[in-house]
This record gives sequence, C-alpha cells and structure tokens, in this order.
Amino acid sequence: MHNLKLQVLALAAGLFMTAPAVAQDRPAWSFAIHGGAGVIERADLSPQQDAAYRGSLARALEAGAEVLRNGGTALDAVQAAIQLMEDDPLFNAGRGAVFTAAGRNELDAAVMSGADLTAGAVAGLTTTRHPIAAARAVMERSPHVMLIGEGADTFAASVGLEQVDPSFFFTERRWQGLESYLREHGLPIPARPAGAPAAPVGGLAAGDPGMPPLNERKFGTVGAVALDSAGHLAAGTSTGGMTGKRWGRVGDVPVLGAGTYASNRDGCAVSATGDGEYYIRASVARDICARIADGASGQAAARAEVDDALSLGGYGGVIVMNAQGTPAFAMTTSGMYRGSIGPDAPPTVAIYSDEPRP
Repeated sequence: MHNLKLQVLALAAGLFMTAPAVAQDRPAWSFAIHGGAGVIERADLSPQQDAAYRGSLARALEAGAEVLRNGGTALDAVQAAIQLMEDDPLFNAGRGAVFTAAGRNELDAAVMSGADLTAGAVAGLTTTRHPIAAARAVMERSPHVMLIGEGADTFAASVGLEQVDPSFFFTERRWQGLESYLREHGLPIPARPAGAPAAPVGGLAAGDPGMPPLNERKFGTVGAVALDSAGHLAAGTSTGGMTGKRWGRVGDVPVLGAGTYASNRDGCAVSATGDGEYYIRASVARDICARIADGASGQAAARAEVDDALSLGGYGGVIVMNAQGTPAFAMTTSGMYRGSIGPDAPPTVAIYSDEPRP
C-alpha cells in the first residue's frame, strides 16, 4: 500500500510538472480577423483601394491586439475590432452595409464566448450604430440569445447603445451597387433613402480609395476570433447581408453554429463569410469545432468543412482560432480580406487567395 501511495504521488507530481510546459506552448494571446470573401481579383482593385483595405485591416488588428496585450478578454478584443470595421465604409457591415431591394440597410451580428458557451445575436437592425455591441448586450443583459428587427433596436436603445438615423449607414457606392443589381434582375428601384446626400454629378470616380469597387462581388461580412491570456476563446461576426435581399432574409451570421461559434471545450472559435444559406444548412462553424475536438488541426478542419459545405453550392471562407492560438484561414473564393497578429508575430494582412497565410 505504501508503494502504491508513492506511485500515485509521483504520478500527480508528474502531471503538475508538465502543466506549465503545455501552457508555454501556447502564446499569451492570438487574434485574427476577416473582412469578407468573394470574387476579389487584383484587376478589380486600384493600388489605392488595395492599400486602403490593407490599412483598414491593420487598424482593426491593432484594435484587438491592444486589448489582448493589456490583459483584456477575447470578447473585448473581438468587439473592439469589429466595431472599427462596422464604422468603415469599405466593409459590408455597419456604415458600409449593402442595401435590401427596398432600399434599406438591415444589419445582423453575433458574438459567442467559448468559456461558457454564452452567446448573443441580432438580425435586421436599422438604427443601432454597432450591431456587434447589440449582440453582446443580448448575451449579457437579456435572458435571450437572438433578437430581431425593431425589437432588437428598441432593446439596444434601452441599454444605452448609440442609435443613429438610418441614413448614417448610407454610402453612395453601395447604393449604386443596389441600382445595378435591381436593373440586372428586372426589379424596381426604390426612392433614394431619406436623409441620404444628393447623388453625385457625373458618378463616382474610378478607383476611389475610400470606397469598394462598384463591381465587387463579395460576400460582405466582418469577423474576428481571439484567444486571450486566460486561455479563453471568442468569436464575433457582423454583416449587412446580401445586396438586393428581400422578404426579411437573414443569413448565417446570427445563426449560432452556422456563421459564428466558439467553445473552449472543443478548442476553437470560428467566424464565417459567404453564401449564408449553405453555411446554415451545413452548420459550418459548429462542425469545424467538432472536427478540431476530434483531433484535426484548425487548418485541416477549416479546409475540409468549407469544401464539404460549399460542395452543396455557393462560395465563401472562414477564419478559425484553436486553443493553441494558431489562426487558420480557408476559402473557396479568389480572395478574402484577412489578417492575424500575436505577441511574437507582427500584424500580417492579405487579400488574394494566392497570398501567403497571414
């Protein structure tokens, strides 16, 4: 019996001795973002637009990194970066959102904590400046997981989130994109939104660095995944949806397990961008986490799931963070605005599919 006790104590001591080594294998924190995937070709972006996107991605990365390097939470980092992209007209989220067929901006978002699987989501917002903040408020300040439409905006206002006139989200490039889409599909063009600036005389200048290209065929979404110094994972996603969407369409972004998911237990956080209908049908984000929990690497899980899900039809991409702080990126498109950063890794951004992994 004495020998058995010694063996048990020795085993326990060995376990405790190896624990720090495991922790040392993981970086203090890690962070990755995306700004949407789609048909993004070098010929479609002027040098000024290319530089503008890269600059915006770098600023969003730094916003999240600043939170994490100061000991902040993965949730705070995700929100900080996404809010910055929601205010940037280059991205289809918040102020750069595309228009519905009725000429409205309807915004969706979701956020999830890997530590306890709590989550919040919103859909069809029209007056809340930062949908990602509304999603987090649903998670932390309501008994619910998802709120939609006018009620979601009312809730956001009730907890003190900034409200704006719907014209705040208007951008000329997105409006012209809507007009082009509606003409192509033989649909009526709605009246220019109230409060929008007058249409520019002579149209927009080609290659305007402050706006996305008019013919951009992108599945607009922004997202972030993070691992913080406490070892917790989080994911968040925000979008304006699809140009010309009708009948109150909602995509994968606010559907937990489809476009957004995080779980410490499974060791992953996921944010997706693409044809949302297929992501919903295939439960893409949750399935990636299940693959990782079964032993796949983040990159292998992301690649396999995107290929499987989008074999149903459609296109898109994902970003993934695993419990070791290794970001992964996979896409079936010619480009995805993306980037990553860590305590020992400088900020790296990429646009085209043939660029090295960030």
